[in-house]
Amino acid sequence: MRIGISTWVWTSPATTAVLERLIPHIAAMGYDAVEIPVEGEDQFDVDRVRDLIEAHGLAVYVCAVIGPGRDLLLPDEYENGMAYLRMCIDVARRLGAPTVAGPLYSAVGRCWQATPAERANDVERLAGRLRVLGDYAAERGVALGLEPLNRFETSFLNTVQQALELVNRIDHPAVGLSLDLFHMGIEEKSPADALRTAGHYLKNVQVAENDRGTPGTGHLPWTDVARALEDIGYTGPVIIETFSNTVEAIARAAAIWRPLAPDSDTLAKDGLRFLRGLFAEEPLLDQTIRIP
Repeated sequence: MRIGISTWVWTSPATTAVLERLIPHIAAMGYDAVEIPVEGEDQFDVDRVRDLIEAHGLAVYVCAVIGPGRDLLLPDEYENGMAYLRMCIDVARRLGAPTVAGPLYSAVGRCWQATPAERANDVERLAGRLRVLGDYAAERGVALGLEPLNRFETSFLNTVQQALELVNRIDHPAVGLSLDLFHMGIEEKSPADALRTAGHYLKNVQVAENDRGTPGTGHLPWTDVARALEDIGYTGPVIIETFSNTVEAIARAAAIWRPLAPDSDTLAKDGLRFLRGLFAEEPLLDQTIRIP
């Protein structure tokens, strides 16, 4: 299993200077891949970062950041959101990233009550827009992974079943699912069963513990998750995605009000050690690790 980590574990945004420091650091820790959130245009020198990634033998994945002004469901924002996502796809192609993942539908934090008819209209309208983006991505050798979020971050897609309703309506081979175990731990009756339901649509997996901290230190059903990924023949990455509480804007958006580990490096090292054991040929029987 290819294990990766998001640069959000340390800081935001991932500028050229930040990535010149973090990419060698992540590779030296023993990771296979890095996830780079693309928060804005010209955030980093794409060619320079691609060279760094190749020099350090890492795979790379792109995470889209859907905030106010990029909401594909709002009539005065969706064109800007489409332009932003096309830019993310272009960055992914230039980096050699196979996927662009994220809540590619509505701004994180926007929640509203919709009637069944209103929701059906939103699904239909969004499916058409994402089908167009699917064409754009496929032409560039990139896939899109739609990510459901927990109920406190969106009211539109919370579960795998809801996300599959949209993916099936889009009906495009370049559009699938990205699933985050933290959100699944809140919204799914069984994260493992939800992964099995996602099946071949699954493009990308992100992980963090139930408190959004170090994988393996809480009560999420890690062994069941590993078995479910094996059952569906998943060959994509497993990426630790969480956030440093020292970056005020990101911490506020993700409700990170206290440190999730002694420091970012400790979270990264302990999380990697746990995941390596979990996905070894003889997975850990104990779903938790004990950190002195």
